[in-house]
Amino acid sequence: MTTLRKQIGDFTRLRYKRRKTLSLWMTFLLSLAAISACAALFAVFGYVIIQGVPHLTLSFFTGLPKPVGEVGGGMLNALVGSVLMVFLASVVGIPWGIATGMYLSEYGRGRFAFCVRFCSDMLSSVPSIVIGLFVYVLMVKPMHRFSGLAGSLALALIMVPIVARNTEELLKLVPQHIREAGLALGIPRWKVTLWIVLRGSLGGITTGVMLGIARIAGETAPLLFTALNNRFFSIAPDQPMASLPVQIYTYAIAPFEDWNRQAWSGAFVLILFVFMLNIVTRIVLRPGRGSVRD
Repeated sequence: MTTLRKQIGDFTRLRYKRRKTLSLWMTFLLSLAAISACAALFAVFGYVIIQGVPHLTLSFFTGLPKPVGEVGGGMLNALVGSVLMVFLASVVGIPWGIATGMYLSEYGRGRFAFCVRFCSDMLSSVPSIVIGLFVYVLMVKPMHRFSGLAGSLALALIMVPIVARNTEELLKLVPQHIREAGLALGIPRWKVTLWIVLRGSLGGITTGVMLGIARIAGETAPLLFTALNNRFFSIAPDQPMASLPVQIYTYAIAPFEDWNRQAWSGAFVLILFVFMLNIVTRIVLRPGRGSVRD
């Protein structure tokens, strides 16, 4: 009996050592994967900072592009164009996306809701260049010219499914008894949805909106087929309009060193904008913000 107990004890200790060794190895591999992901991010950030910051001057923000062959100039037209197109896209995409998410969460039942949800998921996975081609056929060809409106529509179509799915998931987190309490007080359902359910999730919805804005701010492919570019300062939405991503692309593939340096500066400004949006998103998303339990 003593020998049997000893054998069982040795076997148990051996299995424990194996499990502990396996756990340590898996923890090491997972930590290595996490460190590698962070290292890749910091490597990209670091390289863009090294290449872009030394050439970032005041004229970059206040000047217009110089003629081909001349040194200097800036990207004021591209900065203003990007801000304008992102703003117009947000004006269309944010209400559209929030309304779609509200329908899917509060009223979406049956086959039609399944179809809307499926289409939203498919739209979010469609390559942005395909959306650009679609808007090109839809707006650019009938208008016989590129325009900032077409670019804004393409960006809005990219933004809608992001905001819609985020809104749907956040509204589903609101406890059902809160809706029932509002209805029990005699409040119409649409008022319960707007003033209780939606209002209680504004923090999280704002987070999804910011992520959507960050996504469309760096899009290049759809703007090549819709807004094209404009080396002059123009805020006319029905005319070709410059944008920072397209300007970066144009300068990066050019054979001029000064344009290449400005492309790196533009990339730094774009990454800094996206980075700041993500920081604000994390602040809004911190525990306790935008919760119906506050």
